[in-house]
Amino acid sequence: MTLNNKYDFILYFTVDKANPNGDPLNGNRPRINYEGLGEVSDVCIKRKIRNRMIDLGKGVFVQSDEKRVDEFRSLKDRFDSVDDIKIAVKDSNDYEVEKLACNRWLDVRSFGQVLAFKADDKKSGNKGVSIGIRGPVSIHTAVSEEVIDVTSMQITKSVNSETNKKNPSEKTSDTMGMKHRVDFGVYKLVGSINPQLSEKTGFSDEDAETLKTCLLTLFENDASSARPEGSIEVNKLFWFKHNSTSGQYSAAKMHRCINLEVENPEMYTFERYGIIENVPEGFAREEKSDVLVEYIGL
Repeated sequence: MTLNNKYDFILYFTVDKANPNGDPLNGNRPRINYEGLGEVSDVCIKRKIRNRMIDLGKGVFVQSDEKRVDEFRSLKDRFDSVDDIKIAVKDSNDYEVEKLACNRWLDVRSFGQVLAFKADDKKSGNKGVSIGIRGPVSIHTAVSEEVIDVTSMQITKSVNSETNKKNPSEKTSDTMGMKHRVDFGVYKLVGSINPQLSEKTGFSDEDAETLKTCLLTLFENDASSARPEGSIEVNKLFWFKHNSTSGQYSAAKMHRCINLEVENPEMYTFERYGIIENVPEGFAREEKSDVLVEYIGL
């Protein structure tokens, strides 16, 4: 069963002395755009959503090694492990391959996936596959509300990784390092769910509820030395359910209808801001919790 309604959502989260998304091309410093605003890539956000899907017991195709719940070390191994998919590939039935992949893995029917794998050796009879699946869920890069300050600090290890051959009592160069963090920032993340694309992948209303749960708990089980427990917090999720598949308004207009304004400049928490809701006509507002606000199309 596919969607009968278009969805949009806006999520605000706070970063407090943490690195929400390091840039590997810039010494793993927090990502910043040319205006000095902090960024968290859509790829990073999708990784966290996939991790939450795994925590909820859902089938996930793109699993990171640290969250892997099966024995497969690559996407091809996981893909080839499904007998029905192997038969469909052998029969060159791309439609059936796409259908089976979407039915089995929630992240594939949510975000889509490029299934591009080489053929095995000729003796095995297995053919290659090249299929592009477009998913109904789109996620934007999260951007901070204000210019962020990045603090960098020199860190040292208390012991050498390997014994110093010349002088065992001296520290080696690998004991020195750098650590970067965002002192404070509130980030805005927006996204949408397209009903037309859901028809192809089979993304359902139940899947939309799962996505909502993942967003509300986005940073659970995500702690690391760069992101200590409690240093990144989901503050508000605005969830819009339109009254039709085409939507009452464009996604761009919905993403602009909720904004923050600095009201308490001396504070460095989410309470620094006041929330301005300029939601277009035709929605009923329902506050589900301190974090979740739903707007239902009339």
